[in-house]
Amino acid sequence: MTLLILAYLGGALTILSPCILPVLPFVLSGSGQPFLRGRLPMLAGMALTFAAVATLASVGGAWAVRANEYGRYAALALLAVFGVSLLVPRLADALTRPVVALGNRLAGNGTGTGASPWASLLLGVATGMLWAPCAGPILGIVLTTAALQGASVQSSLLLVAYAAGAATSLAAALGVGGRLFAAMKRSMGAGEWLRRGQGVGVLGGVAAIAIGADTGLLARLSIGGPARLEQALIERLHKDAAPVRPAAPEVAQAGPGMLLAANDMSAGFGSRLPVEGQLPALDGAVQWFNTPNGAPITRQQLQGKVTLVYFWTYSCINCIRTLPYLRAWADKYPGLTVIGVHTPEFAFEKRPENVRRAIGDFKINFPVALDSDFRIWRAFDNNYWPAAYFVDARGNIRHHQFGEGDYANSERVIQTLLAEAGQPSASRDVVVPDAQGAQAAPDLRNVRSGETYVGYSQASNFASPGGIRPDASQRYDVGTRLPLNQWGLTGQWTVGPEQAMLDRADGSIRYRFRARDLHLVLGPGADGRAVRFVVTIDGKAPGASHGADIDANGNGAVTATRLYQLVRQAGDVGEHTFEIRFLDAGAQAYAFTFG
Repeated sequence: MTLLILAYLGGALTILSPCILPVLPFVLSGSGQPFLRGRLPMLAGMALTFAAVATLASVGGAWAVRANEYGRYAALALLAVFGVSLLVPRLADALTRPVVALGNRLAGNGTGTGASPWASLLLGVATGMLWAPCAGPILGIVLTTAALQGASVQSSLLLVAYAAGAATSLAAALGVGGRLFAAMKRSMGAGEWLRRGQGVGVLGGVAAIAIGADTGLLARLSIGGPARLEQALIERLHKDAAPVRPAAPEVAQAGPGMLLAANDMSAGFGSRLPVEGQLPALDGAVQWFNTPNGAPITRQQLQGKVTLVYFWTYSCINCIRTLPYLRAWADKYPGLTVIGVHTPEFAFEKRPENVRRAIGDFKINFPVALDSDFRIWRAFDNNYWPAAYFVDARGNIRHHQFGEGDYANSERVIQTLLAEAGQPSASRDVVVPDAQGAQAAPDLRNVRSGETYVGYSQASNFASPGGIRPDASQRYDVGTRLPLNQWGLTGQWTVGPEQAMLDRADGSIRYRFRARDLHLVLGPGADGRAVRFVVTIDGKAPGASHGADIDANGNGAVTATRLYQLVRQAGDVGEHTFEIRFLDAGAQAYAFTFG
């Protein structure tokens, strides 16, 4: 219920975002129509169509992306005809009577009395196919939940709630606009001029969407105020929520670069730690690591033990930065059993050999379950990477930590549960691991860039002309003067749902960013052969600002599919253009994250 409310309020806030501007003329063109026969069907059509299209885009793959593109073309054509019929009815009539009849029905003959609910619904459907709201924190949560949960009643309800919130705020704008237009008609006799003005606005909206301004310039303008309002709303709702085990899915972590930690600082300690539920069964893992003969760990084996169950995935930067604390707690507290549940985000994270290599690279000694089928994830009703559940010796979940951070509070919980179990710690100090490279804590004060996926299923802010062509080899190019948080490809690439693969040697990715650290999840070619690359910052070798996986000259190689730290700015953090140029074909790029 909390997430449904959050989705609804996030949709309502879209009225404050510049991304709503291209569709406002379509909506306001119906301000003179009756509510039940005109405005309500149009808003309902818009909300339901957006929810349906967003669901398909989240779970349907390439065919859904292509189908949506064709649908957008048809919607643009329909609304262009609608704009012409508003602007010059006589010219529209001269073009073709059937098309004009449709346009006039959509416009309600300019009187507000002849509106057809079916025509208004069709206008709303077209608007819903074209609306591309800016991906603020709340929409990112909703779309990620849809992608993780798959096609389900819950994900569809979340998207409907988001669209309903937007429709509510647009309905309020319609009401104000209707009264304003009616007053202008009465006082100025300007009905025909208002109609033509609406036609100009509609055609302007069509043009803005056709050139991509709704997902380009306007999206960049929306990064500020509305996004901050959404983040404050998220934090407020989590602060007010009672600390309970998530029987229904909580707010989803939108991938490995987005810090949405729902920290429960009010839970207290000792007897005040609430019982959030019972430890679920750990059944369904594909494989276990760091256990005798790979044997699974059962719930019965954990009776009488204080346990920390930790959900992670090995290319997630938030998880990587949390691992030093998990290792330190496992070493410091002999009475604590730490169990890692590796639930993959990308397909390559399902491969046991990749997970085994990552466990070795991160020096993890505690047991890890490979949860490729999400069975343990669903048993916990979990929706976060990372997520930690703290279980007492009786098998009760007593605390949870979603997202990275709040390590001191988490360690106090461990100490309290051990004391309850008759194993008090000799030290009340908290660990401060010496984390290096990508495992070091982020510089949150200077982060102005957010996680960016390269695969088309979640890609955003793509700046190469012509956009992404899904699942097809395509020649791309991008200029060197990119706005902040825009990125693009150069060379011959095939962009899939999760990653982009370089088809020919000497291709690159450019990204304009502002953060101390830049990471990129990369993989070698299908044959596993290493791919050489060179990194530059503003066209120069990184020098002292090189990341842990390259040298000062920017040289590196993709030898395994994992997260690579490519930039750690030395000194003051500024805005720069990052470029990685691959000297060999076959490189695969998945997602940027920052810190």
